[in-house]
Parts: sequence; C-alpha cells; structure tokens
Amino acid sequence: MTKKLSELYGMDVFTDGGKFLGNAQEFLLDVEKGSVSRVLLDRVPSSREQLKQILKEKSVKYENVKSVEDVIVVTKGQQ
Repeated sequence: MTKKLSELYGMDVFTDGGKFLGNAQEFLLDVEKGSVSRVLLDRVPSSREQLKQILKEKSVKYENVKSVEDVIVVTKGQQ
C-alpha cells in the first residue's frame, strides 16, 4: 500500500501494546536515502536544544513503524 506523507500528519501513534504516544506532527526525511527517518510527536522548535530533547523524548524511528492504516502502530514506543 502506498500513502502520501501528507495523509499521515495528525494521525494517532500507538505502540503495538496499545499505548497512545501522541499525534504525528512532523516527519524527518533522509534526503540522501530518500526515506522517512523519524516521526515527531511535537512540532520542530526553533532552538537546537529543544530539538534534541524532542528527538530523544517525543519521536519514533520510522524503522519501528509496524503499520499505517487508521493509526500509526510502532513496535518499540518512543526511541
């Protein structure tokens, strides 16, 4: 199945154990690989320090995305 990235904004993000993590607010792209690298559960801030915190606490590696249908399901929660 193929989805446009724009369709994923605002989707609920859950662990495969059913824990709600938040909503997909932003996506980080690896331009060299041409793929999504992370799903951010918060907006990208202007401060570099705040960005580091969001990447650590409020994002999920896209490699942990298990499925995307009505919600985004991830295997290992926030990482």
